[in-house]
Amino acid sequence: MVSKINAYIKQVESERGVKILLASETGSRAWGFPSPDSDYDVRLIYAHPVQWYLSLSEKQDSMDTMLENRELDVSGWDLRKSLRLLLRSNPPLLERIHSPVVYACDEVFLEQIRSVSQDFYSRIGAMHHYLNMARNTLDEIDESRPYKLKKLFYALRSATACRWILEKNEPPPVSFNDMLSGLDLPETILSDIERLLDIKSKADESYLHRGESNLLDFVRHSLFTATENGAQLPSGKGRSDVCNELFINTLERIWNSNI
Repeated sequence: MVSKINAYIKQVESERGVKILLASETGSRAWGFPSPDSDYDVRLIYAHPVQWYLSLSEKQDSMDTMLENRELDVSGWDLRKSLRLLLRSNPPLLERIHSPVVYACDEVFLEQIRSVSQDFYSRIGAMHHYLNMARNTLDEIDESRPYKLKKLFYALRSATACRWILEKNEPPPVSFNDMLSGLDLPETILSDIERLLDIKSKADESYLHRGESNLLDFVRHSLFTATENGAQLPSGKGRSDVCNELFINTLERIWNSNI
């Protein structure tokens, strides 16, 4: 599949007349708990030629398509849209640029945007994002009935991210395992998660699971603590002129043009 992904990246550049600055994996394959039949969630950041941006009208600044019988989900954001999202410390963008699975990138751009993102990181914004994700996923789980195991992992990762945000001054790692290893969590929780990781690595996405009251209580307690203590977290301190400079310098460099 990786070779197909790389071929599609080149196809996008050729057909759309853009340059791919980043193609990375998000979702369960980046988080570290894919099932054998998990799809590939490839996320792009791309740049149009300079003249594309010199217009009074707003143009389509994203793309979205499904390939390989829906096994490959590819979507992308234009450079300007991406940097506007960075100004707001958008968590999905942060996961995109810090993904441990990178298929293709402009190395200069990736290093620069990762560096810049540190100043824009908003702990309270990240808390709001992961807290809502955990709550919404938890609402879909009924302990008295079978539920999809992947839903429990979504709740666990989001709840653990809330704990990370309370304790650390840096964004939660994209990798769930890195998040777990960076926190002081009960051994019973870690062993239960390890047991379920083994199950999920062998079971299809449709696999239904039961119980796990210990882990669900962990999620609920994490959300309670986050709600009680997360309201006063700081926002980001980045300056918009830094993103403007990155925007202009990137366009000049990749298109060899003066702006």
